[in-house]
Amino acid sequence: MSAARPLKSVDYEVFGRVQGVCFRMYTEDEAKKIGVVGWVKNTSKGTVTGQVQGPEEKVNSMMSWLSKVGSPSSRIDRTNFSNEKTISKVEYSNFSIRY
Repeated sequence: MSAARPLKSVDYEVFGRVQGVCFRMYTEDEAKKIGVVGWVKNTSKGTVTGQVQGPEEKVNSMMSWLSKVGSPSSRIDRTNFSNEKTISKVEYSNFSIRY
Protein backbone atom coordinates (compact mmCIF):
# COMPACT_ATOMS: atom_id res chain seq x y z
CA MET A 1 0.00 0.00 0.00
CA SER A 2 1.41 3.36 -0.96
CA ALA A 3 1.75 6.08 1.62
CA ALA A 4 -0.05 8.50 -0.71
CA ARG A 5 -3.47 7.00 0.00
CA PRO A 6 -4.82 7.77 3.46
CA LEU A 7 -5.31 4.75 5.69
CA LYS A 8 -8.22 4.60 8.06
CA SER A 9 -9.02 2.59 11.18
CA VAL A 10 -12.47 2.21 12.70
CA ASP A 11 -14.00 0.08 15.47
CA TYR A 12 -17.48 -1.31 15.01
CA GLU A 13 -20.26 -3.07 16.87
CA VAL A 14 -23.18 -4.65 15.02
CA PHE A 15 -26.54 -5.10 16.76
CA GLY A 16 -29.38 -7.39 15.66
CA ARG A 17 -29.50 -11.08 14.83
CA VAL A 18 -25.79 -11.42 14.17
CA GLN A 19 -24.76 -14.49 16.17
CA GLY A 20 -25.32 -18.05 15.01
CA VAL A 21 -25.88 -16.84 11.44
CA CYS A 22 -22.28 -17.13 10.10
CA PHE A 23 -21.89 -13.35 10.46
CA ARG A 24 -18.21 -13.53 11.38
CA MET A 25 -17.37 -15.88 8.51
CA TYR A 26 -19.11 -13.63 5.98
CA THR A 27 -17.44 -10.57 7.51
CA GLU A 28 -14.03 -12.20 7.13
CA ASP A 29 -14.78 -13.17 3.51
CA GLU A 30 -16.05 -9.69 2.66
CA ALA A 31 -13.04 -8.00 4.28
CA LYS A 32 -10.65 -10.18 2.27
CA LYS A 33 -12.62 -9.47 -0.92
CA ILE A 34 -12.55 -5.71 -0.33
CA GLY A 35 -8.92 -5.76 0.82
CA VAL A 36 -9.05 -4.53 4.40
CA VAL A 37 -7.46 -5.98 7.54
CA GLY A 38 -8.64 -6.25 11.14
CA TRP A 39 -10.77 -8.64 13.16
CA VAL A 40 -14.27 -9.65 14.17
CA LYS A 41 -15.68 -11.49 17.20
CA ASN A 42 -18.90 -12.26 19.04
CA THR A 43 -19.56 -10.49 22.32
CA SER A 44 -21.24 -11.93 25.41
CA LYS A 45 -24.17 -9.53 24.92
CA GLY A 46 -25.18 -10.90 21.53
CA THR A 47 -23.48 -8.36 19.29
CA VAL A 48 -20.52 -8.65 16.93
CA THR A 49 -17.57 -6.32 17.40
CA GLY A 50 -14.27 -5.69 15.69
CA GLN A 51 -11.95 -3.34 13.89
CA VAL A 52 -11.30 -2.57 10.22
CA GLN A 53 -8.17 -0.94 8.80
CA GLY A 54 -7.06 -0.11 5.28
CA PRO A 55 -7.31 2.49 2.52
CA GLU A 56 -10.08 4.95 3.33
CA GLU A 57 -12.39 4.05 0.42
CA LYS A 58 -12.08 0.32 1.17
CA VAL A 59 -12.82 0.85 4.87
CA ASN A 60 -15.86 2.93 3.86
CA SER A 61 -17.07 0.03 1.66
CA MET A 62 -16.67 -2.36 4.59
CA MET A 63 -18.53 0.05 6.91
CA SER A 64 -21.40 0.12 4.43
CA TRP A 65 -21.43 -3.69 4.26
CA LEU A 66 -21.43 -3.94 8.09
CA SER A 67 -24.35 -1.49 8.27
CA LYS A 68 -26.55 -2.86 5.49
CA VAL A 69 -25.58 -6.30 4.22
CA GLY A 70 -24.12 -8.80 6.71
CA SER A 71 -24.58 -12.54 6.27
CA PRO A 72 -27.61 -13.85 4.34
CA SER A 73 -29.58 -14.91 7.43
CA SER A 74 -28.52 -12.06 9.72
CA ARG A 75 -30.64 -9.04 10.60
CA ILE A 76 -28.73 -5.83 11.25
CA ASP A 77 -30.64 -3.46 13.53
CA ARG A 78 -27.86 -0.93 13.80
CA THR A 79 -24.09 -0.62 13.58
CA ASN A 80 -22.10 1.70 15.83
CA PHE A 81 -18.76 2.97 14.56
CA SER A 82 -16.24 4.53 16.93
CA ASN A 83 -12.58 5.59 17.14
CA GLU A 84 -12.55 6.47 13.46
CA LYS A 85 -9.08 7.82 12.68
CA THR A 86 -6.41 8.20 10.03
CA ILE A 87 -3.43 5.90 10.59
CA SER A 88 0.05 5.80 9.07
CA LYS A 89 0.15 2.02 8.71
CA VAL A 90 -2.13 -0.93 9.32
CA GLU A 91 -1.60 -2.95 12.51
CA TYR A 92 -2.73 -6.32 11.13
CA SER A 93 -1.45 -8.56 8.36
CA ASN A 94 -4.89 -9.99 7.54
CA PHE A 95 -8.50 -10.13 8.66
CA SER A 96 -9.27 -12.73 11.28
CA ILE A 97 -12.05 -14.12 13.45
CA ARG A 98 -11.27 -13.83 17.16
CA TYR A 99 -12.68 -16.07 19.86
